[in-house]
Amino acid sequence: MNLEDCHNFDDFRKLAKKKLPSPIFHYIDGGSDDETTLKRNTEAFNSCDLIPNILRGTGKPDLSTKIFGRKINIPLFLSPTAMQRLYHPDGDKASAKAAEKFGTMYSMSTMANNSIEEISNISSGPKLFQLYIHKDKSITDDLVERCKRANFDGLCLTVDTIVAGNRERDHRTGFTTPPKLTLNSLMSFAMKPRWVFDYLTNKKFELSNVKNKTDKGTNITKSVIEYINEQYDPGMNWKDAEYVVRKWNGPFALKGIMSVEDAKRAIDIGCTAIMISNHGGRQLDGSTSPFDQIKEISDAVGDKIEIILDGGIRRGTHVLKAIAAGAKACSLGKAFLFSLSAGGQKGVEKLLQNMQNEIERDMMLMGCKNLEELNISKLIYRK
Repeated sequence: MNLEDCHNFDDFRKLAKKKLPSPIFHYIDGGSDDETTLKRNTEAFNSCDLIPNILRGTGKPDLSTKIFGRKINIPLFLSPTAMQRLYHPDGDKASAKAAEKFGTMYSMSTMANNSIEEISNISSGPKLFQLYIHKDKSITDDLVERCKRANFDGLCLTVDTIVAGNRERDHRTGFTTPPKLTLNSLMSFAMKPRWVFDYLTNKKFELSNVKNKTDKGTNITKSVIEYINEQYDPGMNWKDAEYVVRKWNGPFALKGIMSVEDAKRAIDIGCTAIMISNHGGRQLDGSTSPFDQIKEISDAVGDKIEIILDGGIRRGTHVLKAIAAGAKACSLGKAFLFSLSAGGQKGVEKLLQNMQNEIERDMMLMGCKNLEELNISKLIYRK
């Protein structure tokens, strides 16, 4: 199996599984507790159906939209995800270049293995930076100032990770950052010699954006869960969010909004966007899915703030349903991490090409010339 054989999410997942040691594959693949919410994120799209119109003469539809002050050519972009060097030696560089090629947004995590400056130097495409509030507030200030100097287009603050979810797969597989051999993981690394060779012969593993502020950026001997619990501020509140919004003074989203009440509060503190997200089902298991919430949130605030759906996207039809329900765009995480693992930049480009083809074809089948024609009248919810 190779990239040419990857036609959908499951194909990329299978190829990634062949290339990655078990702890790393399951770190991408897993969720928290019983993974009920993880499954629901995608299943929720089956709660409604699309209603096409025929004989519309659509021709080639316009897939472009505007988020964080930048036009993107497709209504889909790469979610901020940590430690991409675990999946491919080129890490964030590969993701950023692929996104730029398709005219869409690349998002960088605070916990990236490449720095803000590195990515700014290699990509002129739309860029979003994801913040976490650390206990040491100077880390937050430093990241915001560096993003300003590097001309990032927007910031988002992840608000659903004040403590790490119970990711039991990581406990079972012995996942740590950086990877280390344990009784649980020894055999899985031994069976992936190419991954081990690439990892050992490339740039040293580090959290490039925080390494100068905390030794945890270069000396991570514990699991990512322990890092979150030790470094992130569990007392983060609305005042902290408002402080960062004002300090940035530009396009800004809260990532992890799941209720109308919180969406309204985001507007009150000056946010220009919200990302409806449950962290890919990796935090509060048993919580609702982003798609389950989007119509209610859009009905309440859709004319006042940009809405982005993050979570569960596997198909072009999922993107169409999200936009019809009120999203300006969607972002995806697991899918692009599997494609990155499967083939680096070319893998991410193959995924984006697949998704662009699906969205374009589905728009034509819906009889829609542009995204504005996708609205709630195009959906029927099952009872």
